[in-house]
Amino acid sequence: MKKLKQEKEIKEISDYKYGFNEGELSTLKVERGLNEEIIRQISKIKEEPEWMLEYRLKSFKEFESKPQPNFGPDLNFLNFQDYYYYTRGTDGIVDSWDDLPDNIKKTYDRLGIPEAEKNFFAGINAQWDATPVYENMKTSISEQGVIFTNCDTALKEYPELFKKYFGKLVPPGDNKYAALNSAVWSGGTFIYVPKGVKVEMPLQAYFRINYQESGQFERTLIIVEDDAELHYVEGCTAPVYSKHNLHAAIVEIFVGKRSHVRYTTVQNWSDNVLNLVTKRSIVEEDGRMEWIDGNIGSKINMKYPSCILKGDRAQGDTISIAVAKKGVYQDAGSKMIHLGKETKSKIISKSITFQGGTANYRGLAYIGPDAKYSKARVECDTLILDNQSHSDTIPQNKVHNNESQIEHEATVSKVSEEQLFYLMSRGIDEQQALELIVMGFLEPFTKELPLEYAVELNQLIKMDMEGSVG
Repeated sequence: MKKLKQEKEIKEISDYKYGFNEGELSTLKVERGLNEEIIRQISKIKEEPEWMLEYRLKSFKEFESKPQPNFGPDLNFLNFQDYYYYTRGTDGIVDSWDDLPDNIKKTYDRLGIPEAEKNFFAGINAQWDATPVYENMKTSISEQGVIFTNCDTALKEYPELFKKYFGKLVPPGDNKYAALNSAVWSGGTFIYVPKGVKVEMPLQAYFRINYQESGQFERTLIIVEDDAELHYVEGCTAPVYSKHNLHAAIVEIFVGKRSHVRYTTVQNWSDNVLNLVTKRSIVEEDGRMEWIDGNIGSKINMKYPSCILKGDRAQGDTISIAVAKKGVYQDAGSKMIHLGKETKSKIISKSITFQGGTANYRGLAYIGPDAKYSKARVECDTLILDNQSHSDTIPQNKVHNNESQIEHEATVSKVSEEQLFYLMSRGIDEQQALELIVMGFLEPFTKELPLEYAVELNQLIKMDMEGSVG
C-alpha cells in the first residue's frame, strides 16, 4: 500500500509541467496530409509571392527524393500523411495580450509569458501552432533600426532583405527535414540588427504546439550586421498527447564582423514531440556566435547547432545539456567548421540519463586546410543515474593543416555511493543529495542562462528526477 502511494506521488510530481491543454482553437486548418496541393493551398492562404511558391514546390520534390537520416534514432516509423501542416489560431497578429482569444491568453498566462516580457525582455514573439499570434517590441529598440517580427511579415514588408538571406545557410537540399520545412514553413522569427547597434536586453520567441498530430515548421532568420550585439532567447512547450507531434524547424544566423550573437534555447517539449531541427550560423572575421542549448523533453530529439567560422579570428561556442528519462531519445551535439585563420571553437556537452533514457553526443570539429593556427576543444560529459540508461559519444574530429589543434575529452560516470554517503552524512536526504550532484554537474550550462531561466530549468530537472533514486 505504501509503495503504491509513493509511486502515485512520484508520478504526480514527475508529470510534465506544461502538458495542460485549454482546448483546440483554430480559425483555419488545412486537410491532413502532405502533397503538392496542400503546399499550394498554404502559399495561397498566406498570399505569398510567386517565387516563394516555386521555392516550396522545389523543396517538396527534394523532400520526396531524400531518404531518412542514416544515423541516430530510426525514423522510418514516421508517416508524413498523418500530420496537419497548417493551422491558424487567430485571424491576425495582435500587440496586446488582452486582444488574444481567451484559450490562447490563458495558456500563455500559465506559461508566465506576460510577466517575463514585462521584466526581462526587450521584445517578444509568440507562435501558436503554425502561425504567429502576438508581437511586441520596446520603442527604444525599434528606434535603433532593429527589426523584430515573424518571417511571414518579413517576406511581405522587407522582401529584398528577406530574399537575400532566406535559405542561404540551410538550403532545401541539406537534409530531408530541411526540405520538409522549406516546403511547408510558417511563422517563426525574423531579426535584423543594423551595424553598430547593441541590443541591451534579450529578444524572446515562444513556440507552442497545441494540436494533436500537428506539425510546427517555423523559420528563424537572424541578421546581425558588423559591430553589433544580440541575445535571443527561445522557449518551447506542448500539451501531452498519445500521438506524436512533429517539429522540424530551421534556424539561420548571420554574424557580422566583430559582432556577438548569443542564441539561448530551453527546449521543453512534451514527450510525444519529435524534434528534428537544423540550426546553422556563419561568422565573419572577429565575430562570435554562442549557442546555449538546453534539451529536456521530446520523444526523439535530433539537433546539432553549427558554426561556420568563415572569417579570420571568428569564434564559436556551444554549451548544451541533454536530459533523457524513460521514453526519451536525445541525439544532440554541435558542429564547428573552421575556414578562417586563427579561429577558435569550444563545445561543452553535458548529458544526464535515468529511468532507461538514451542521450548521445554527436558532433563535428572540422579545421580546413586554410584555417591555420586554429583551435577547437570538445568536452563531452555524461552522468548515468541507473543501470537501465544509455549514452554514447560519437565525435568526428578532423584537422587538415599542421598548424592547428583539436582537443577532445569525454567522460561517462555514475553517481557514486561515496558521493551520496558523504552528502547524506551531512544531514541531506538521498534525493536531495542526488539533485545537488546533478545540479553541480550541469553548472557550466546553467550559469550561462538568464536567472529566471536557470531557476526554471533547475525545477524542471528536479521534477523529472523524482523517483530516480534506487
